[in-house]
Amino acid sequence: MEYIDFGIWEAVIDGPFVPMQVIKDETVKKARSEWSESERKKAQYDSIAKNIITYPLTMDEFFRISQCNSAKEMWEVLEVTLEGTNDVKRSRKHSLIQEYELFRMQLEETIVDVQ
Repeated sequence: MEYIDFGIWEAVIDGPFVPMQVIKDETVKKARSEWSESERKKAQYDSIAKNIITYPLTMDEFFRISQCNSAKEMWEVLEVTLEGTNDVKRSRKHSLIQEYELFRMQLEETIVDVQ
């Protein structure tokens, strides 16, 4: 995504760009008709990112994120679904380390048997 345009990746990390304006000391969304060309481009990054994210997904993965409203939300759902939470990742890592540390070739095994 960064290769295409860094703004696309920013839409995934920071969420969609929403043009704002200040009216009477209050910040409100700008009407689409008032957007500048650069604001239109920045707002479009989220749609491009959603397209890139959904393209390689299986049907199950797609249905899991189909109700998401932004690329950021899609990315977060997929991240937790595919990688797990930080606790799950930490647990997997410790489990794999323990499995590696306990891995030993038995006396009667050959290298071919170990594969």
